[in-house]
Amino acid sequence: MADWCQMWEALGLNLEAHDQLLNALPPIYQEVYLDQENRPEKMDYFDLVVTEIHGLRIKELQDIKSNGGKIVGTFCVYVPEEIVLAAGGTCIGLCGGVDVGADEAEKVLPRNICPLIKSFMGFKLSRICPYFESCDVVVGETTCDGKKKAFEVLSDFTNVYVMETPQRKEESDRTLWFSEVKRFKEMIEDLTGNKITEEGLMEAIRKVNNKRKALQRLAELRKADPPPISGKDALLIEQIAFYDDVERFTQKVNELCDELEERVKQGVGVVPKGTTRIVVSGTPMAIPNWKVPHIIETSGAVIVAEELCTGLRYFQDLTPEANGSVEAMLKNIAERHIGIDCAVYTPNTERAEKVARLFREYGAHGVVHYVLSFCDPYAVESYQIEKVAKKENIPLLKIETDYSQEDVGQLKTRVEAFLEMLKG
Repeated sequence: MADWCQMWEALGLNLEAHDQLLNALPPIYQEVYLDQENRPEKMDYFDLVVTEIHGLRIKELQDIKSNGGKIVGTFCVYVPEEIVLAAGGTCIGLCGGVDVGADEAEKVLPRNICPLIKSFMGFKLSRICPYFESCDVVVGETTCDGKKKAFEVLSDFTNVYVMETPQRKEESDRTLWFSEVKRFKEMIEDLTGNKITEEGLMEAIRKVNNKRKALQRLAELRKADPPPISGKDALLIEQIAFYDDVERFTQKVNELCDELEERVKQGVGVVPKGTTRIVVSGTPMAIPNWKVPHIIETSGAVIVAEELCTGLRYFQDLTPEANGSVEAMLKNIAERHIGIDCAVYTPNTERAEKVARLFREYGAHGVVHYVLSFCDPYAVESYQIEKVAKKENIPLLKIETDYSQEDVGQLKTRVEAFLEMLKG
């Protein structure tokens, strides 16, 4: 990594704590990713992105800001990226996937709270995340009580805007959500000083849809046996999608897919044909939360699909690209986003049905349902997933964990036993 210390210092980072974080990442990345055998060559771009995770991309964001651009940080797939792009803004994901800054976070949050919430609060309060420090506004949402209340606290330390996400999908809820999308559009226009036009919004919808199509193409290729790419590499790409440049990312994913298509034609996979295939469902996995996928894929299985926000839930649906007024396109954006089957909704039968459908479509042998500790929506909804799994005769392993490494041995034992059961 180049020497970016002057840039980090200008952002107000705690350089000592930041160095500790960056020094810890390379050996983990080496073990989880670079030590894999027979990786696609086009993964080199995504390796570079991680190597320069706090370098080149942060420099790009600073250049955008110096030219008058605005950076919008988000925590959830419900925030419409199309609207940010249409106003000339740049959207980046902020969710944390590592136990960092816990001491600072616990000064303002309960100790027993979702690790993802504690992580993003720890990043901000410890001043070790240049993405946070680059944002002109961070956009929260009311998808769970923990996040909703945490954003109140976070607003004491940075500029926070919160979108009210509905809990049901009735007509009144759709009316509420449409009003929130319009309110968000007005905030973004005020922030950027740019009025969103029909042409600008149409172009932004097209760009984001192209990114989703590239990820859909990648997902489709993973149905092959043997799969041409590991589940860990696919997850990494899906994680990077939240903060890389939209058009560059789309190009690089499509270049990778060109390579993967050739591997599929030649029967080249990252594992032998017939390897046990797993679908992972549940709580999102933000960078660098790779613990459970690494355990699964070093225990003799391959992950072929992620029913996660950092997975299919992020890109499975497109926004209609029909020309029309800004109001009509905002309606399309709102309808597309309310269709996401997050555990916030009640009832939420679509999600359990989707897990069963993915199991069949991807030729899976089992499902691992992953829940972060104290993530109440996904923890409670695991009952519905288990009920459908029993009905459909789908082998299911439920895992509840956090970001620590203390339970790796225990989890590996459970995963290996599950895989042995599947082979039997």
